[in-house]
Amino acid sequence: MVVEVVPYSADWAHQFGLVAVALRHALRDVPSARIEHVGSTSVPGLAAKPILDIDVIVEPAHLRSAVAALEAIGYTHRGDLGVTGREAFHAPDQGPPRNVYVCEAGTLNVRNHLAVRDVLRRRDDLRDEYAAVKLSLATEPEMNIETYIARKSQVLQRGARRVGSHRGRASAYLEVERPLRLTYTGRRRSDARPTAGGRPAE
Repeated sequence: MVVEVVPYSADWAHQFGLVAVALRHALRDVPSARIEHVGSTSVPGLAAKPILDIDVIVEPAHLRSAVAALEAIGYTHRGDLGVTGREAFHAPDQGPPRNVYVCEAGTLNVRNHLAVRDVLRRRDDLRDEYAAVKLSLATEPEMNIETYIARKSQVLQRGARRVGSHRGRASAYLEVERPLRLTYTGRRRSDARPTAGGRPAE
C-alpha cells in the first residue's frame, strides 16, 4: 500500500473549523465536550497524510452520550479498536477525509496527542526533521502503513529525549512517545481499517 504524504496545507485548519462547528452543534447537550485538532495536519508547516485527526474529549461520565450524539448525525461507531478510553468513528461523508475519536479526558492517549502536537508546534527543528523523514518514507515503493508509523515515531522519540533533556523533564516527554508507538504498531492488523478517506489513521 502506498503511503501518501503531502506538504502542509493551510486549508486543513479551515476544514477542521467546518467539521468542528458541526460536531459542536451535535454535542451541544454534552457539557464537558471539547474538540481538538490533533495529528500532523494540526501542525502548521508539517507534511502529513491529508486526513484530519479530531479528538472529541469528554469526561468519562459523558462518553456514552457523546457516542450517541455522533451516531445521531451519521457517524459510524467502530468501538475502541483496542485503545481503552477512546471510541473511533467512520465519518458519514468525504468532506473532508477525517478520523474522529471520542476520548475520555485525562487518558494517556489524549495526553499523547496534545503533547506531541504542542511540541511540534513549538519546535520548528523537530517539525522539519519529522516532515523530512515522513516524506522520505512515503517515497519507498514497498512502504506499508505499519512500517511507516513505526519508523516516523522513532523521530518523535529522539526529539522527545532532546526536548526533555534540555528542560530537565525527559521522563515526562518520553511518556508521551512510547505509548504512541504501542498504540499504533501494537494494533492487530484487522484493526487498521480505512477511514472515510480510505486510509488508516496516521
